[in-house]
Amino acid sequence: MGSIVEEASSIDRTKPRGICFIEFVKGGPISYKTYQSIVLIMTFFAYLTYHATRKTTSVVKSALDPKSPGSDSVSSVMRGRAYLHNPLFSPGNGAWVLGEGWAPFDGNDGTALLGDLDVSFLFVYALGMFFSGHAGDRVNLRIFLTVGMIGTGLFTALFGVGYWAGIHVFYYYLIVQMLAGLFQSTGWPSVVAVVGNWFGKSKRGLIMGIWNSHTSLGNIIGSLVASMLLKYGWGWSMVIPGLGIAIVGVVLFLFLPVSPESVGASLDYNESLTPKKDLEEATVPLLKAESNDKNAVGFLAAWRIPGVAPFALCLFFAKLVAYTFLYWLPFYMSHTAIGGKYLSSEDAGNLSTVFDVGGVIGGILAGHISDHLSARALTAASFMYCAIPALFFYRSYGQISMTLNIILMFITGIFVNGPYALITTAVSADLGTHHSLKGNSKALATVTAIIDGTGSIGAAIGPLLTGYISAKSWSAVFLMLMCAALISGLLLTRLVVAEFSAKLQGLKPGEACQPAEEV
Repeated sequence: MGSIVEEASSIDRTKPRGICFIEFVKGGPISYKTYQSIVLIMTFFAYLTYHATRKTTSVVKSALDPKSPGSDSVSSVMRGRAYLHNPLFSPGNGAWVLGEGWAPFDGNDGTALLGDLDVSFLFVYALGMFFSGHAGDRVNLRIFLTVGMIGTGLFTALFGVGYWAGIHVFYYYLIVQMLAGLFQSTGWPSVVAVVGNWFGKSKRGLIMGIWNSHTSLGNIIGSLVASMLLKYGWGWSMVIPGLGIAIVGVVLFLFLPVSPESVGASLDYNESLTPKKDLEEATVPLLKAESNDKNAVGFLAAWRIPGVAPFALCLFFAKLVAYTFLYWLPFYMSHTAIGGKYLSSEDAGNLSTVFDVGGVIGGILAGHISDHLSARALTAASFMYCAIPALFFYRSYGQISMTLNIILMFITGIFVNGPYALITTAVSADLGTHHSLKGNSKALATVTAIIDGTGSIGAAIGPLLTGYISAKSWSAVFLMLMCAALISGLLLTRLVVAEFSAKLQGLKPGEACQPAEEV
């Protein structure tokens, strides 16, 4: 009896205060499905703000370095547009004008310096991802996420503070970006682990494809907010998103239930009447509570889980492509004549959201197809192969007219972001609950971190190379992206063959991919 009381008291102490308030107002406990809804909503908006703050840099960089290679006229055109739109920021009163750039990024090596900022952020992010996944399986994820979000908001805002402080020292922005990348790395392994604690395997690809739309929607919101605020000064484009993620982090701390055990949640009576098969698939968490006494899976042991290495390496090249678009698409569009005209930084930032709209569709489509075929590798590889002609046509014909640019950008977004979304969500959850783990619950965050962390190294290399290659030729940049997409698909060849073999033998693909290994 005493142990039951002590357990209830322990749950009350760990239960988020916001949940306690809801139960107080309701006059009773919250249902299991309500908890699931809260988890989906909180993790969705949490990672949406992570990506919104990440996207702002790509919009701001076209204002920091507005000069188009080989064309001095672009800067003057953009400066003129800014003056007509907002004459308060005129050269006569000494204020910064949209279109005149910001030292040290407005020089001949400005594009390379911006590339260095990207790579510093993403390399620290990638390294931090491995440690965050390791820590995420061992600490309170609600506190871990809150610290990560507030830290991300702080250093995103500090980048913008350089505008009002008149800071023109490159190393200031470099250090701030590196620290922002470190705190950003807390996000993905944590939200995937929390969702994995609450949701089962039924239609995992489709559900996670829809849920993963937070990535593209965050990019869209980040682009729109940053673009809208540019005319008031580029600092606002960093500070406001930074403040936003910090506020969401506080809300998450108050309301996020990390796992059913942490809040004492159990299935309702009506839910227990659900047919057994549907109940097991739809409501039983990916990770079972009774295995919590097992030791957390080690880093090297997680690498040995069948399928982790090929999908991690595939994501390396897939994110190289996706993050090159994430960080350089607005810059590319403002520095490339479309229909004979150059876009302003604000217009380029707004228009680049079409790529992310395609990414939302691509993520949902990839998840649905992989569920229907029960073939994650085949789906991911097919999308990457289709991305190759999409990239070619966008570079070759996207400059003809604005309409054609939008259509080709949308199609490219579907095929580039589709496999990226699939691998970082459903595939990571599949592998983090692989049968070789024998029910060990302390692996999902580690596996997710390994896969996305490896991908993030590619995400760092892509923008870095683009910063240097684009100064010579944008066509060479697109050739690099097409090669990366090809390699990404080829890395899954063994798993694709295994899935085909499993289909022919009438087995589920996961049963025939590779023999189980103890980890």
